Amino acid sequence: MIFDPRPCELGEGPLWHPERGQLFWFDILNRKLLSRDASGPLEWTFTEIVSAAGWISRDELLIASESGLSTFHLTTGARETVVTAGSPATRSNDGRADRQGGFWFGTMGKRAEKGAGAIWRWYRGELRKLFPDLTIPNAICFTPDGTAAHFTDTVTGKVMKVALDAAGWPKAAPEIWLDLSGEDLNPDGAVTSADGTFWNAQWGAGRIAAYAPDGRFLRAIAVPGAPQTSCPAFGGAEMTTLHVTTALEHMDAASRVAHPASGRVFAFADVAKGITEPQVQI
Repeated sequence: MIFDPRPCELGEGPLWHPERGQLFWFDILNRKLLSRDASGPLEWTFTEIVSAAGWISRDELLIASESGLSTFHLTTGARETVVTAGSPATRSNDGRADRQGGFWFGTMGKRAEKGAGAIWRWYRGELRKLFPDLTIPNAICFTPDGTAAHFTDTVTGKVMKVALDAAGWPKAAPEIWLDLSGEDLNPDGAVTSADGTFWNAQWGAGRIAAYAPDGRFLRAIAVPGAPQTSCPAFGGAEMTTLHVTTALEHMDAASRVAHPASGRVFAFADVAKGITEPQVQI
């Protein structure tokens, strides 16, 4: 079902805020943060690209943007820079809090220039560039026990896995965990459920695919009328609803007519048991 009918040029970064019981997401290319509550649709427009968030408190988010990370107060609209990252030629993309309360986010060239991107982590006042020379960083998510992280460079078709230490920093080199390069599939955003299943939006395929902790394909959920699926997030009162952002980007007029639900946010009930997103420790 369609959760929100507003068409996003590039929907991304869905976040279920556990204290507010509310979904937030982004339209990257239109520089917007969107949500909805009992009163109806909500949106905030920024002066730069914004793409992913973690929650700090009931009223404050940590937001990844083209200039770095900033706090954003949902009630007052106040925004304060936390740290700068990337360059004027890059923008933020996928991002998610890890189990330790750190925040991972990707940067990429504004025209997806090869190797212009990276994945970064912010944790308790420290920013590190973890993985440089990426093109389209995506699929940032974490095993339920917090001992490993996943990520991908979408253009490679390969999802990586990297072991983490007790503080959430990588402690080994990343290894290929899931190779989709021979299947004509483009791994985009991802999230793990409580049983360790990896749920991956596959750009161009109009679906969210589920893989077991050992990488075996389990099943796929079709997203009707929206082939460019970008990122999933679990939410709802029982954390069993799978929300999915989609995009209109790169679709010509004919494609937009043929796929009328593109750019909308979807919600699929009773899919699996998700994990509450951790509170970011800034």
